[in-house]
Amino acid sequence: MKTKFFINSILGFSLGFLLSCSNSNTGNQNSSEQNNTSPSASAGSTAKQADINDDISKPNVVKVAIGSKDHTTLVAAVQAADLVNALSNNGPFTVFAPTNAAFDALPAGTVEGLLKPEKKEALADILQYHVFVGVLNTENLQDGQVIGMVNGSNATIHIKDGKYMINDATIVGSVPASNGIVHVIDKVILPPAN
Repeated sequence: MKTKFFINSILGFSLGFLLSCSNSNTGNQNSSEQNNTSPSASAGSTAKQADINDDISKPNVVKVAIGSKDHTTLVAAVQAADLVNALSNNGPFTVFAPTNAAFDALPAGTVEGLLKPEKKEALADILQYHVFVGVLNTENLQDGQVIGMVNGSNATIHIKDGKYMINDATIVGSVPASNGIVHVIDKVILPPAN
């Protein structure tokens, strides 16, 4: 009789424990839905980092660029080079983001030529020359500092008359992002020729 009572108690406890676990998982699922993440971002899906919808957190470096009317050419280039997901990851990244006017200053036909599918590798090389892995706030930059860019080439920081520059491009503004920082620059910087 005591054995039967003991077995029933254990079964009752186990059933109660399983039901409470099931309820807590449902609660977690509801809380992720309340965080405005898309269902495609759930565990086990094939969604990419850039596919996650999140209207609550600070935007990442890609979303900062997408939200700027002055960076539509850069966004088109990042998409053409298939770098959106890479730059949407945790990073951290420092992106030196040329404005539309900076791209317009390139020789006629340069941007259009680089956006062609057969130029994807060259475009990616140029864009990766605008990215540093890590966060470089302007207060951390030093005149003559050499930094290694994602494409494997180096760029040089200059400080002239209180203005911060990378190579010959001036940083005209900075926007913090969830996965780094975006420094708006007034010129497209080109990697050194190999």
